[in-house]
Amino acid sequence: MEFLNIDNFSFAYPGQDQAALRGVSLTVERGEFLVLCGPSGCGKSTTLSMVAGLEIPTDGDIFFDGKSMAGVEAEKRDIGMVFQNYALYPHMTVAENIMFPLRMRWIPKAERMEKMRAAAEMMKITEYLKRKPAQLSGGQQQRVAIARALVKEPKLLLLDEPFSNLDARLRIELRNDIRALQQKLKITTIFVTHDQEEAMSISDRILLMNRGELQQYDTPQNMYRFPANQFVAGFLGNPPINFIPCRKENERLVVPENRDWNFEGLEMICCGSCKEQGILGIRPEDILVTQEGGQMSGEVVAIQTLGKEVYLKLLKGGISLTACLSWDHDYKLGDHLNLKAKKAYLFPEEIRENEK
Repeated sequence: MEFLNIDNFSFAYPGQDQAALRGVSLTVERGEFLVLCGPSGCGKSTTLSMVAGLEIPTDGDIFFDGKSMAGVEAEKRDIGMVFQNYALYPHMTVAENIMFPLRMRWIPKAERMEKMRAAAEMMKITEYLKRKPAQLSGGQQQRVAIARALVKEPKLLLLDEPFSNLDARLRIELRNDIRALQQKLKITTIFVTHDQEEAMSISDRILLMNRGELQQYDTPQNMYRFPANQFVAGFLGNPPINFIPCRKENERLVVPENRDWNFEGLEMICCGSCKEQGILGIRPEDILVTQEGGQMSGEVVAIQTLGKEVYLKLLKGGISLTACLSWDHDYKLGDHLNLKAKKAYLFPEEIRENEK
């Protein structure tokens, strides 16, 4: 069931010619975990701020359960919000920080204590209730901030890059806990991040943005397998997808720098209408080493070992390729390898130009 509807959101900061956000529309289902993702400055935090009521859209409207939020103040939107910088009160204990929103609502003390303890248990911080924020680690402080947002039992939980100040291992632990908690509480959640791996791992759907415009709104699986354009394909995936300039000659796909490469019979997913010029996209994990019948070839110029996988950078004719391979062979610098691809994507050249 639809819970949140954003209708043609646009936003421009005073004195700036170019809008920070242009014509963004989407719907969010009740209980869904939506991730707003994209590079810095793409408009994701601006979108979240307008959902929260902290910014007023230049154009467009937002609806909660079919009710317009135009003119409704942030504190009356029944949301919980968690920021990157924790924003805890340093003179209060953990318990007092968590209960603060309930005090502002004049909730009786006994009920405040009960709700506070329930939120603290969910976030695994009951042993820290008597401590002040300065006595906690960054991860513990962020757990307190999330507990404070949850204690109000909001209809909508908004998280603005909440884990970006934490180390990698702690980020993974916290995002897994948040995802499990969100699924348990079935609370509609919007999460902002620039980390595509984070977005892919926890979301039901991703809204990917660039330069204030929506690029694709879909499930992580569909967005990765069927990117709407070259920007989407290039943003998602680690290591990044290989992009190879190509052209059509007599219905044959040719790489001018390496005319001996032959892509006949290769499964091709066309992302847009390609004319003579195009961009071939091949994901590193879709490249295999073959003894014969290869579509491409190259010399190994760099090797990066990552546990169960190895990344090879290969070069031929000025075209660089990255292949993600398993540890079934001892590759060496200078090796000449024949390669074939499981599948590839074909993008119009004009998309490449627009995204520069």
